[in-house]
Amino acid sequence: MKVAVYARVSSDKQDVDLSISAQLRAMRDYASRNGHQVVREFIDEAESGRTAARPAFKEMIALARTKHPPFEAILVWKLNRFARSRADSVTYKTLLRNKGIDVISINEPVDDSPTGRLLEGVIESIDEFYSANLGQDIRRGMRENATRGFFNGSRPPYGFRKVAVRDGAKTRNKLEPEDSVTSQVVRRIFDMAVKDTGCKDIAKTLNGEGLRTSTGERWGRVTVHKVLTNEAYCGTLVWGGRPGHPAIHSGEAPVRVENAWPAIIDRNTFHIVQKKMASKSPRITHPRTVPS
Repeated sequence: MKVAVYARVSSDKQDVDLSISAQLRAMRDYASRNGHQVVREFIDEAESGRTAARPAFKEMIALARTKHPPFEAILVWKLNRFARSRADSVTYKTLLRNKGIDVISINEPVDDSPTGRLLEGVIESIDEFYSANLGQDIRRGMRENATRGFFNGSRPPYGFRKVAVRDGAKTRNKLEPEDSVTSQVVRRIFDMAVKDTGCKDIAKTLNGEGLRTSTGERWGRVTVHKVLTNEAYCGTLVWGGRPGHPAIHSGEAPVRVENAWPAIIDRNTFHIVQKKMASKSPRITHPRTVPS
């Protein structure tokens, strides 16, 4: 039987037993022992199983939906590698079964009988509960971390760098200005905004001087806007307040800590820029009358 293998890890910090290489090795061995031919391998690294918006997963499902799918089954290390959402699991497994494709967990053998389906559902429900409960615990820990003035993110804003500090037996992160060059770029961005230069024109100026973002990309209107609306530049830590942040759905107020780290921009300049940007909002001023 021709099979595809699907491997996933949620984080590059997951333990060795769940590493991509370990999953692939186990599934290849399983396929070899059972006389299956591995025709495709799909890998999602640092992708959460609580959503189906995973690049390799979407490619695999798209191939399965073609007129002549190249595989007859999908091997996974465990069912929670396929999905941690019970709703996603039911939806996509139904779609695959309608195409004659089974999802086989090499460590949780369940058959296609009613009892097997029940056992599969129980396993998936437990996995979903574990994931949701773990997420809740992580958010609680991050809120406490932020309340104490520590930085939670993986990548600091442009112009800052992370500095490890000891907190008892653990190491946590604070922010500090990266260097005089990037700090000066941040101040110039705010100065131009104070003088009514739009985000698009600010980006054009920076790119014209050969300046790049912290990831080495060209500046764009959106990246400039993110700098101009980020209170981190005033030394203020804000966690759980931006739209789309999981914590915003908890009903708890965002965490705000003033003077959490050295500021690059003074508070007055930041407020002036916010007022100017608000006055240029399409809901207040027609877009044709403003530069950006």
